[in-house]
Amino acid sequence: MLNKNLKYYRLKKNMSKKELAASVGITPMAVSYYESGERKPGMDTIKALAEVLDVKISDFLRNRNDNLVFAHGEFRKGSKLPVKQQEYIREFVEEYMNRFYTVVDILGGEVLPNAPACHGADLSENVEEDAKTLRKYLRISETGPIGNLVELLENKGILICFLDIENDAFSGMNGLVDKRPYIIVNRNMSPERIRSTIVHEMAHFIFKWPYDMGEKQIEERATAISGAFLLPEEDAQRELGIRRSAITRDMSLICIEYGISMYLLVKRANLCGIITENTAKDFYIRAGQCGWKKNEPVRIKKEEPMLFSQLVYRAVSENEISIQKGAELLKQSYSSVAEQCFAAEG
Repeated sequence: MLNKNLKYYRLKKNMSKKELAASVGITPMAVSYYESGERKPGMDTIKALAEVLDVKISDFLRNRNDNLVFAHGEFRKGSKLPVKQQEYIREFVEEYMNRFYTVVDILGGEVLPNAPACHGADLSENVEEDAKTLRKYLRISETGPIGNLVELLENKGILICFLDIENDAFSGMNGLVDKRPYIIVNRNMSPERIRSTIVHEMAHFIFKWPYDMGEKQIEERATAISGAFLLPEEDAQRELGIRRSAITRDMSLICIEYGISMYLLVKRANLCGIITENTAKDFYIRAGQCGWKKNEPVRIKKEEPMLFSQLVYRAVSENEISIQKGAELLKQSYSSVAEQCFAAEG
């Protein structure tokens, strides 16, 4: 399926149709025809396109599953993310999921857990209750720290993928692939922000959102639910005490335990009435002076999606696919896949 692959690699290279056409010596209209599938380029043109985009010809010609149905989430109105990058993110998801579902189809669809129903939870009038509802929906404890969030959600049938993109305007997006929810996040964020973003995006497709609720209000509510989900009020009071007069260094240990940033901890402490508005503002000023608004110290390890790799390694180990095929699916080297599947014993 050259047309989809061509569009994906062009957007990945951050090139417009006009720029690609000029580099190859064809017209922008020709590129449009190739990407729409209305025309197919000759082999000489394919070679030239591959050279400019720095990809293998086989990458262009890789088959895609036409039966996969995608329903991507919307980017916020007025987003600072350029339209070309928005297109790239959607194309990245489709290219990634095509590789993912290749191994799922080989092993059989039952390898994936049943995903939770989308838009099946009702919003309440209270954010704390909404966070409890979300935890119940995932069949986990209503309180207490959540360990590896990515692993938890993958085991609940929610697909997670990370994208390397150097743009702070993009944190995450959600959508559906064959009616199964997925979440894509910017890998270049801190581990703490990644966790918050994942829960924020999950809230978008788990809850039923009123039609008359504005976009800004929905975003604020999803963010508030995310904070309460990661640090429930009961836990905040137990860990911090009923009242605190200052933000102290020992509170960073709570950040590590719950996998959250100090900014989020202070926000939650303020919302739960543990610290005053003035105490919170004083922290924000001091943290801003230290450059924490964009670069707060990282306190936890970054969680990584593992399901795709696990399925590919299983398929290779059970001789369902070759090592080379596994390397192509994961976009890893032959040796790295062979090492994971056939490590030397003794």
